[in-house]
Amino acid sequence: MSAHHSRHDLRQAAVHVVLDDFHEAASVADEERYLGHFAPDAVFLGTDPGDRWTGVDFRSFVHSVFSGGEGWTYIPSSRSVSIAADGQTAWFDEMLQNDSYGECRGTGVLRFRGDGWRIEQYSLSIPIPDELAPEIVTRIREIR
Repeated sequence: MSAHHSRHDLRQAAVHVVLDDFHEAASVADEERYLGHFAPDAVFLGTDPGDRWTGVDFRSFVHSVFSGGEGWTYIPSSRSVSIAADGQTAWFDEMLQNDSYGECRGTGVLRFRGDGWRIEQYSLSIPIPDELAPEIVTRIREIR
C-alpha cells in the first residue's frame, strides 16, 4: 500500500469516527459533544422542507431538545465516504434507522480544520421508493 493510500484510508477512518460519535452524542442528548462536530457556519437540513438550520438558530433548536434529556437516535446501517484529492474535504452518504422515521438517508460534507474534521453540511431525508412517489407527491400537493 502506498503512503498516499494509507493517508487516504486514515482520513476515511477518521471521518467514520466523527460521524459515529456525532450520532452517538445525539442519541444520549450530549449537546456539547454533538454541536462540537459542526463547523461554526454549518448547515443542517432536516426532513421537513422548512428545516434549514444554521448558526445560533440550529444551536438553540438542539438546546431546546437536548436540555430535556431527550435526543434522537439514528443508527447507521451503511456508509460511503469519499475524500477530496487535497485531503481537506470529505463527503458521505449513509443509510440510517430511526424508530419514528424508519429508514433514512444522511448526506453531507466535512472539512478538515486544524483540530479535526467538522461537519459543514448535513442533510437528513427519507428515501421514497419510486413506486410510492406518485402517491406521496399527490399528498404533499394536497397540504401545500
